[in-house]
Amino acid sequence: MTSAIILAGGLGTRLRSAVPDLPKPMAPVAGRPFLEYQLDYWIGQGVERFVLSVGYRHEAIVAHFGTQHRGVPLQYAVERAPLGTGGGLLLALDLLADQQRPFLLLNGDTYFEVDLTALHEFHVRRQSDWTFSLFRSSEAGRYMGMGIDDEGHITALKSGTAEPGRLANGGVYLVDPSVLRTRPWAAGGKLSLEDDILPVAFGSGRRLYGFECAGAFIDIGVPADYQRAAALLAA
Repeated sequence: MTSAIILAGGLGTRLRSAVPDLPKPMAPVAGRPFLEYQLDYWIGQGVERFVLSVGYRHEAIVAHFGTQHRGVPLQYAVERAPLGTGGGLLLALDLLADQQRPFLLLNGDTYFEVDLTALHEFHVRRQSDWTFSLFRSSEAGRYMGMGIDDEGHITALKSGTAEPGRLANGGVYLVDPSVLRTRPWAAGGKLSLEDDILPVAFGSGRRLYGFECAGAFIDIGVPADYQRAAALLAA
């Protein structure tokens, strides 16, 4: 069984002008919440269980989806105070039914078409602890850039330094849970995935790999891209 954690607890401050009353993953796109498109895509890829890490206005997400979507179970890890993307991940990790197998980790404001079978095969072949799905960024400075060698081994994490045309972090990961069990931070604390957890995993010698994907990518974190989402998802 493939399980996925979706990080859907952010405040969404950059999108607040376009979607003032909803958590970012519930932003309507062509009459449907953005999160529905995500769930539908990954169910189609074979995901059989989701844990949603939620916080800001999480009641809207729970009320809309309840305990399942298209027959696939949903659970909620609810932040009672903002924990950041890293803290939300650790909270959701405890709800995974299988603590031994790799799980899919997704950003709740990003839609990235990644072939899950190909991602898993790459992860196993490289004996990876944490596999990043990468895309070619058209913007400078917005996404985490990646230094990788010819085998896909990540040699550098460059937060906020992706240059146009360079490989960048697409917010879809396959993660071995053991990476998160030995950790130098207090449970329940506020943490960033990109600024706290990933540098620790990288610095501790864990096997981090990047898998380049050519599928459609959209990040609705800013109003301009949110406005583009309907056309991309309709296609």
